[in-house]
Amino acid sequence: MKSNVKFKVAIMTAAPVATMFLANSASADEQYTVQDGDNLYNIAASFGTTASDIASANNLTDMNSIYAGQQLTIPTSSSQTNDIPKHYQPAQRTIQTKVVASTGGSAKEWIANKESGGSYSARNGRYVGRYQLDASYLNGDYSVANQERVANKYVTERYGSWEAAKAFHQANGWY
Repeated sequence: MKSNVKFKVAIMTAAPVATMFLANSASADEQYTVQDGDNLYNIAASFGTTASDIASANNLTDMNSIYAGQQLTIPTSSSQTNDIPKHYQPAQRTIQTKVVASTGGSAKEWIANKESGGSYSARNGRYVGRYQLDASYLNGDYSVANQERVANKYVTERYGSWEAAKAFHQANGWY
């Protein structure tokens, strides 16, 4: 399933910032602990460097093989983002008070981006995957196909449609 996701990135001065899509302009190398669901591309985007630069600084032979808890040295002197996939690069930077994600009308994609940044491997306690479903709903099968099937069933039974689920999420901050 292909989505047309656009991100407006806001820079907040007095509140925490969702750094997945923001670049950091520090010039000294930094240490970062890999979290569940991370990959080199989103880490690189958050520090304003490239996945290749991080792999090189850490002598990684496979850029797709990092693990939660791993310590990485982040070379922040580079500001290139040319090897970051387009869907991880911010489309627009503005000074506002919050991060806003828009999917061009797809309520399902909007929810996925709000819940997990669109990642099927995201975890938050007992909540798993793209739609942050309770792990018990997935019965140990965290595959993409099962996440999609269970999410569609959950939304249909609880809200009737993805649009109704989005409206509920907008009113309550969860669905």
